[in-house]
Amino acid sequence: MDIKGTELFVKALKEEGVDKLFAYPGGMAIDLFDALYDETDIEVILPRHEQALVHAADGYARSTGRTGVCLVTSGPGATNIVTGIATANYDSVPLVCFTGQVPTNLIGNDAFQEVDIVGIVRNICKYAVTVRDRKDLGRIIKEAFYIARTGKPGPVIIDIPKDIQQQYGSSEYPTEVSIRGYKPSIGAHAGQIRRAMEALNKAKRPVFLIGGGVRIANAGRELTKLAEITGAPVITTIMGKGTIPTTHPLYVGNIGMHGNYASNRAISECDLLFSIGTRFNDRITGKISEFAKKAFVIHIDIDPVSISKNIDVHIPIVADAKNAIEMMLKSAVSLNVDSWANEIEEWKKAYPINMKQYSGMTPEIIIKKINKLFKNSVVITDVGQNQLWTTQYIELDENRQLLTSGGFGTMGYGFPAAIGAKLGNPDKDVICISGDGGMQMNIQEMATATALELPLILCVFNNSYLGNVRQWQEMFYKKRYSSTCLRYRKSCERNCKNTAASCPKYNPDFIKHAESYDAKGIRVYKTEDIEKAFEEAKANKNGPTIIEFIIEKEANVLPIVPGGKPLNEMIMEC
Repeated sequence: MDIKGTELFVKALKEEGVDKLFAYPGGMAIDLFDALYDETDIEVILPRHEQALVHAADGYARSTGRTGVCLVTSGPGATNIVTGIATANYDSVPLVCFTGQVPTNLIGNDAFQEVDIVGIVRNICKYAVTVRDRKDLGRIIKEAFYIARTGKPGPVIIDIPKDIQQQYGSSEYPTEVSIRGYKPSIGAHAGQIRRAMEALNKAKRPVFLIGGGVRIANAGRELTKLAEITGAPVITTIMGKGTIPTTHPLYVGNIGMHGNYASNRAISECDLLFSIGTRFNDRITGKISEFAKKAFVIHIDIDPVSISKNIDVHIPIVADAKNAIEMMLKSAVSLNVDSWANEIEEWKKAYPINMKQYSGMTPEIIIKKINKLFKNSVVITDVGQNQLWTTQYIELDENRQLLTSGGFGTMGYGFPAAIGAKLGNPDKDVICISGDGGMQMNIQEMATATALELPLILCVFNNSYLGNVRQWQEMFYKKRYSSTCLRYRKSCERNCKNTAASCPKYNPDFIKHAESYDAKGIRVYKTEDIEKAFEEAKANKNGPTIIEFIIEKEANVLPIVPGGKPLNEMIMEC
């Protein structure tokens, strides 16, 4: 029996096990929404902005390991999800994004709300296609889900013209996929693994450098076992943090621009760098010519393009991280590296990360309270100083997960991603940590969280600045605070450097904002009130709670490696 394209769309979602669809209606998607009206197996999540919608799908996908799915209309609906597509692409998040499109006979005619979304996103997604023939619809959707979650995961965009949605055709939905030219390899080459393990066994100062690929492969347990057998220290990128418990004695810390001293020093001094699941971006390497220059480099990654792209590699291994680590475990032996591990431990003790130079309530104290009070949780950050402090002080293990926009650094990501994470993990506490700038980028989603009765805890670190840029302006631009003060008003002195209490009142009032949406708002000034605020938020089971923490205006994230400098040139205090 023939059915409409819209009916096949719904059937496909159900066949793929989709239970949450993050969607915003519009003229070129209205038929798809109509087909969803009577469905009870698929919950349609209505945000207040399409950008929030795609970030929510992203948060759902990262926190559950499933594919996030979203639906928007053509034109501005489609372009509003572009930033979220790029965000997911950089961090290898499996998304399938459906966009409505004008009828095929109007494509290219500058029709109302027409845009070539496939052309726009081609370089920031894994695959994008416009459905041109009704008979291809089922196959294309099936392929989209397969492409999004296999190999190196990523976002796929399917553009469906309105006439394709309305046309009748076969009701069959494929059960298998065969795509010529797309055969992702996950198995590691046994000979390369053997060479890598031989090199590891000879090393005197080895280091495992672990990126987000290990987390995506769900290989944390295997990695921890490998580290324990060999005794080799483990360093992570921000995206790899949590793959080994952060309290584990072999865990050194984060590497990179805001990594700790011991991690950056260990990378500079190691004789073998065994990297798994990281693409060596500039925030990790610092000055490339100085990165791990004493080391023999082994690199495992599922994406062959990432290997030797930034750092020259001696042994390349294209493979899924979990598959490769399982193969390594078969020949792993204890290494004679106690003196090396002890040296690194001494560096950690001599140069710990802390905020003791600042008085009163600090992000360090707040985040350590989260460690204490929320054992089974998902912690999401926005981007900026709030993100960097969180990645420095949050403790992660199998029961506490961290989500953050790492590769693209998208402000406004945190709040909507927390909505998606909570929908995917209703039995876990979900805490979003944001700055006062980032929170305002998708602050309208308070309506979404309230409508869905989601008990989110939204922490706003309010220092009255776009803090990360302000820090750079302080340290490298002679305190020329250009366009970073969020208290600024037209009546202020244009080049004011005043950070005193005489500044204008902060706008908005986050507490009144929360209350205007029937949410709960709490403002905290003192350290002794932090735990009480979190307990109040935990007790609010029927909707979101925003906790505004008033922190030091000029608190900095330290240490820092200035852009373009080698990792061993860290600024430890300022």
